[in-house]
Amino acid sequence: MQWPKHGANPQYLYEVLKLDMPAKTIDFSANINPLGPPQAVKRQWSSLLSSLYEYPDPFATRLTERISKTTLLSKENVLIANGGAEIISMIGQLFARKRVMIVQPAFSEYETACRANACEITYFFLNKNWHLDIEGLIATFKEIDVVFLTNPNNPTGKYFSKDSIKRLIEAAECLGVYLIVDEAFYDFVDEYEAISPLLLQYDQLVIIRSMTKMFAIPGIRLGYVLANEQFITDLRAIQPHWSVNSVAQEIGLLCIEDNNFQKKTRELMKVERKKIFSFLTRNDYLHSDSSTNFYLLKDSFSKESESLFLFLLEKGLIPRHTYNFPGLEGNWLRLAIKSPAENIRLMEALKRWRESSL
Repeated sequence: MQWPKHGANPQYLYEVLKLDMPAKTIDFSANINPLGPPQAVKRQWSSLLSSLYEYPDPFATRLTERISKTTLLSKENVLIANGGAEIISMIGQLFARKRVMIVQPAFSEYETACRANACEITYFFLNKNWHLDIEGLIATFKEIDVVFLTNPNNPTGKYFSKDSIKRLIEAAECLGVYLIVDEAFYDFVDEYEAISPLLLQYDQLVIIRSMTKMFAIPGIRLGYVLANEQFITDLRAIQPHWSVNSVAQEIGLLCIEDNNFQKKTRELMKVERKKIFSFLTRNDYLHSDSSTNFYLLKDSFSKESESLFLFLLEKGLIPRHTYNFPGLEGNWLRLAIKSPAENIRLMEALKRWRESSL
């Protein structure tokens, strides 16, 4: 079966499975902030219309300077892009025909972008408890040019400490290996320690960040990359002109100025994560040790997850399949942490599933 590559757009999933899509659904496959966009975006939406009449700033200067100030880096270390997917695609072009290692399980776009550019791809797997063998990964560095690592990991939600990243980049720097760290969900992590200051010490570190998840603006497409000045220059040479539209640039500025929004989100995620994980443990479900806004789920009484997957789809509750995550092969489901009411709906359905299986 040709499963959809990504979460979201659930109509295509129902189409592939030849199922009727319920009139009311909750999309747990999209890891988007359940609070929705910051209030400033909603309040000023109509005023953004004026930006439609002018070509966008091709350098996204104001947003670049704001992110530079936030990260304490030079603006030459920042490149704004049309979402993380564009950044990954450009990086794939930049490293065409290079030897690429992907720490798995991982977001499928790394492999897609690298294969499109004739890269030689190998995998390094997290262990069965989703821990990263730092020294084992470093041992592969003599045979590769680039390594992709998501932190927190997608799809497990496992967070790797700043010390772990520093150990990796120290080794990578010595051997001329680029370490690409995708931090698409970093701002959901309570105990997150910024690794961006390491860019002042190490040239081989590249950080990808998305603004669409935390600020619930996936339709806008907005992200940025942090790296050394030469790397940013090389990426900019590949990037299409006017890549980031005017509305996206203005919304990015509104989002980044809302200092309380991220804190409020993390507080909600912490409460809901604890509630969900407690329920799952009581009801004999396995889950990954996630520190972010999604997690892996598995019925401890079953070797496969397809039956539970179909059960939830029929209820209008849409998980993310894991058939295209190497190392998972569909044996787990990934679910986002949504609003309290939506999470209750999910737990009620999982309780009914458990009762029917006893």
